[in-house]
Formats: sequence, structure tokens, C-alpha cells
Amino acid sequence: MNSDRVRQIGVTAAFILCIVGSAIGSGAFGGTPIAQAAGGALSADATLLAPAGAAFTIWTVIYAGLGAYTALQWAPSQRTSERQRLLGWWVAGSMLLNAAWILSIQAGLLFLSVPIIVVLLAVLAITFRIYTSRKPQSLLEAVIVDGTLGLYLGWVCVAVCANIAAVLSAAGFTGWSISPGIWAGAVLAVVVLVGVLLAVLGHGRLAVAAAIGWGLVWIAVGRTMAPESTTTAVAAAVAAAAVVLATVAIRIRKVSLRA
Repeated sequence: MNSDRVRQIGVTAAFILCIVGSAIGSGAFGGTPIAQAAGGALSADATLLAPAGAAFTIWTVIYAGLGAYTALQWAPSQRTSERQRLLGWWVAGSMLLNAAWILSIQAGLLFLSVPIIVVLLAVLAITFRIYTSRKPQSLLEAVIVDGTLGLYLGWVCVAVCANIAAVLSAAGFTGWSISPGIWAGAVLAVVVLVGVLLAVLGHGRLAVAAAIGWGLVWIAVGRTMAPESTTTAVAAAVAAAAVVLATVAIRIRKVSLRA
């Protein structure tokens, strides 16, 4: 069995484990829904940076995209693709890390979820560097590979912040007498910087910005409910607009330079 076949099988196995982990995280197979696990530390009302519950519907799109990616990489044209050879194991690793994150929450090991999701972010950043530096063979590949991995990366950028905030809150961190709204605003500013950096490096990748914007908008919506924070809601909405508009501007400039 050659290395390409091993990679294809490895990606498929990782996807299956990822879906099983997702099912457990949704409450199937005796699992506890993520919002209720770990003492509710990751619920929509746990911290100022927690997105409203509807935000997590993005996972349906991401998982569907990962399924499509898994199927696509079995296509004869993709088997020996240099792009897939470089991406395959990193994508498989991201899916295993996603499952590991869910299991860490299910086990009540909230502190362990932080290094896992940080490593996941790093892995997705590597995939971003790979697929932005090599052109897809077709529009279908661009949508499935670049689109899915872009949404995945963008969402995890927001999820890392929410995850760390949840862990600190559960640990009793009080913010060194600094207002929670100020802390939230500072973190959102970092998300904007990361979003704009990704837009520059990716020449205006819309999927990444869409996922970041989606997460930030739902943080804004969440802060109109408990725990309420008008400051955080406004900051999150402005942050979402900043990332999306910056990305669109870079995209338009790229298109105009091609014309």
C-alpha cells in the first residue's frame, strides 16, 4: 500500500472519529451537550465572550464540508495531487484534535481543552498557509477544500477566545480589578488583528472572514442577553464589521489588479 492510499485511509478514519466525537458532544451515545458539560462553563451565558447558542450551527456546515473533503480526496485526480499530499495529514490531525477537544470537555477536563484548541488553531493555520500558496485544480476543489478549511479556521479563531475566557472564569479569575468589558474589548481587538492578518496573507479569503464575522456577531447577540453588556455587544459588532470589510476590500483590490 503506497503513501497516498495510506493518507486517504487516514483522513477517512479521522473524519469518522470526528463525527463520532461530534455526536457525543451533541448528547448522543450518553454524552452531555457541550453547553451543559464541565459545569456549564461553555454555555452561552458563561462569559462575555460566549457566542449565543445559534452560532454553533456553523459546525453543521463545517462537518458537511469535511465530509465532502474526505470524499473528494478519494477522487483519482486528487490521489496524487501535491496539494492533497501536503494537506491530508494536517486536515486529519485537525479532525482528531476536534474530537479530542470534545472528549476533554465531556471528561470535565476543562483546563486540558485550552492547549488542545490552541494546537488545533496552529494546525489550521498551517493548512491555511498550504492551500493559499497553491491553486486548486477546479472550482469544486476551491469550494470544498479552501471554503471548508477557511470556515474551520475562522470559527476556531473565535472559539479559542471563548474557550480561554470560559476556563479563566471557571478558575475564578477576576481580571485583576480590570472591568470584564475592557478585557472583552481587548480580546476582540486581538481577533480583529488576527482576522485582518489572515485577510492580508490569504489575499481576501472570504470563508475565513465569514466565519470570524459569524462568531463575533453571535457574541454581540449573546450580550443582549445574560450576561448583558452593551459595551461588549457593540465592540463585537464593530469587530465583525471590521474583519469582513477589510477582507472584502482586500479581495476587491486583488480582483482589480488581475483585470
